Amino acid sequence: MENEEKKDETVKLPYFGLNRLLPYLKPHRKLILSMIALIIVGGAVDIVLPLFQQYAINHFITGKTLDTLTFFILVYVGVLVVQILANTTSAFLCGKLEMTLDHDLREVSFNHLQTLSFSYFNQNSVGYIQARVMSDTGRIGGLLSWGMMDGIWNSIYIIGAMAVMVVTNWRLALVVLIIVPIVGIVAGFFQGKLVKLHRNIREINSRITGNFNEGITGAKTTKTLVIEKKMEDTFEETTGEMKAKSVSAAHYRSLFSTLIEFSASLALALVLWRGGLISMKGLLTIGTLSVFMSYALNMMEPIRWVVRCITDLINIQVNIERFTRLVETESDVADSPEVIAKYGDNFEPKTENWEELKGDIVFDDVTFKYPDGDEYVLEHFNLHVPQGTNVAIVGETGAGKSTIVNLVCRFFEPTKGRILIDGKDAKERSQLWLHRNIGYVLQTPHLFSGSVLDNLKYGNPDATMEQIKAAVKAVSADTVIEKMEKGYESEVGEGGDNLSTGEKQLISFARAILADPAIFVLDEATSSIDTVTEKLIQDAIETLMKGRTSFVIAHRLSTIRQADIILVVKDGKIIESGTHMELLKAKGYYYNLYTRQFQEDAVTSAFKKD
Repeated sequence: MENEEKKDETVKLPYFGLNRLLPYLKPHRKLILSMIALIIVGGAVDIVLPLFQQYAINHFITGKTLDTLTFFILVYVGVLVVQILANTTSAFLCGKLEMTLDHDLREVSFNHLQTLSFSYFNQNSVGYIQARVMSDTGRIGGLLSWGMMDGIWNSIYIIGAMAVMVVTNWRLALVVLIIVPIVGIVAGFFQGKLVKLHRNIREINSRITGNFNEGITGAKTTKTLVIEKKMEDTFEETTGEMKAKSVSAAHYRSLFSTLIEFSASLALALVLWRGGLISMKGLLTIGTLSVFMSYALNMMEPIRWVVRCITDLINIQVNIERFTRLVETESDVADSPEVIAKYGDNFEPKTENWEELKGDIVFDDVTFKYPDGDEYVLEHFNLHVPQGTNVAIVGETGAGKSTIVNLVCRFFEPTKGRILIDGKDAKERSQLWLHRNIGYVLQTPHLFSGSVLDNLKYGNPDATMEQIKAAVKAVSADTVIEKMEKGYESEVGEGGDNLSTGEKQLISFARAILADPAIFVLDEATSSIDTVTEKLIQDAIETLMKGRTSFVIAHRLSTIRQADIILVVKDGKIIESGTHMELLKAKGYYYNLYTRQFQEDAVTSAFKKD
C-alpha cells in the first residue's frame, strides 16, 4: 500500500477536479453563495478603509477643519460594523461548511464501504481505507471552506487595490505593480519547494507510524528475539530523516516570509520615494500618498496566499482523485436494480417482500477464482446440500476451506455457473436477505465496542432478555458473564480486548444463535475454546442445528464425525467427499489426515497424564 500511496501523491491531473465534487456541493449552494457574498463585502470594506484615511488627512489635517467630523465618524464606524459582521458571519459559515462537507463526504465514503465485497478489503489495508475516509475528506472539506474564503478575499483585495491605485494615480501605481509579478514568481518557487518537502514529510511520517505500530503490537516478539537495538536504530533513522526534511521546510518557510516582508518594505520605500517626488511638485496630496502606502504594505501577503491557494488546489487533486476512486469503486458482488426494487438495499430493506429461507443449496457447475488470483479454486463444481444438511469442510491450513462458505454467503460471486438457494439463483435475491438468515461464527471473533448486551443484540435487536439468557446458556456463555463485575452491562473494550479469545468466541456463538438463522457457518469456531467447553458447545450445536443447513470448517476432525457430508480440500481443490466412515474406508487423504491427528492427540494426552 505504501507504493500505491506514493503513486497517488505524485499523480498529476489536467484539472483541479473540483467538478467531481459538484454533487456534494450542490445541496449546500445557498450556504456557499451566502458565504461568498459576505467575503466579498468584507474584502470590499478592506479596500475602502484606506480611502477614509485619505479623506481624513486631506480634509481634516491638511484642510485644518473639523467640519463633517461627526458624520465622518458615524460613517466610518458604520463601515467597521459592517466589516465585523461580514467577517464574523462568513467565518461562521466557513466553519459550518467545513463540518458539513466533512460529515457528508465521510458518510458517503463509509456507507459506500458497507456495500463493497470482501475482495476490496482483501486488496486494501485498513490504514489505506482509513486515510481515504478521514484524511482525504478532511483536506477536501478544509480547502473548500477556509481555502475558498482565503482565496476569494485575497483575490478581491489584490484586484480592488490595484484598481483603486490605477484610477487614483496610474504612474505611482506602476511602481507597486512592477513588484507584484516578481513576488508572485518568488512565491510560486518557494511554494513548489515546500510542497515537495511536505510530500516527503508525509511519506516519512507514514513510515514512522508503521514502525511505531510494529514496535507496540510486536513488543513481545521484539523482546524474545532481543532486537530492541535494531528497532531503535530503524526508528531513529526514520525520525532523523523526518527531522532533516522538517528543518529544511522550516528554513524555506522562514526565508519565504522574510522575502515577502522585504518585498512589502521595498514597495513601501518605492512609493515613499516616487510619491514624495510627485507630492513636492504638488501633483499628489499627502492623503493619496498614504493610501498608496497602505496598499503597498498590505498587498504582498495576499499575493502569497493566492499562490498558496492555487498550489493547494493543485495538490488537492490527489485527495479528490482518491476520494472519488473510493466512492466510484463498484462492488464485485452487487444486487441488480430489479432485485433492489423488490427487496430493497442494505440501508432501506423491503422486508415485507422477503421470502422465508429454508436452506436448500445447490452448486450448479460452479467455477471460481478470487478477483486478485490467477488460478481457479473450483472448476465445474457440483454439490447439492438439502435443507438441514450438516456439511463439514476439512483440510490443512491454507488449503482453501473457506472458499465454499464464501460463495454460499455471497461474499464472492462464482466466476462461472450459479448457486441456487431454495431453487432460485442467489443473484435473484437480496444480499441482505441472505445475510440476515446466516449465523456466522469466525475463528477469530470480533466484538464491537460497548457492553456484552449490546453485542448480543447485534444478533437480534428485538430479542427479549429471556431469549438472550437462553441463547447465552445454550453455549455456556452464562458462566463467563456471571464472572464479570457488571454482568451483561460489562464493557468488552475495543474489538473485545477486555475478554479472552475463548470468552469472545462464546459471546459470538450466543449472538449467532440469537439471530435464529436458517444457515449456520462455523469457521473453526471452537479452536480457541478449551476441550470441556467445546464438548458443551458441540452438544448445544447439535441440538440447535437440527433442521438447519450448516457448514462447519473444522481443524479438529473428531468434532465433525457426525456430519452428513465431509468435503476434503487440498490446494484449493475438493479432492474427496463423503461421510466420515466412507472416507476412512477409502483410505485416502482424509484417512491419512485423520489418523495422523488421532496419533498426535494420543501423544498429547499421554504427556498430560504423565
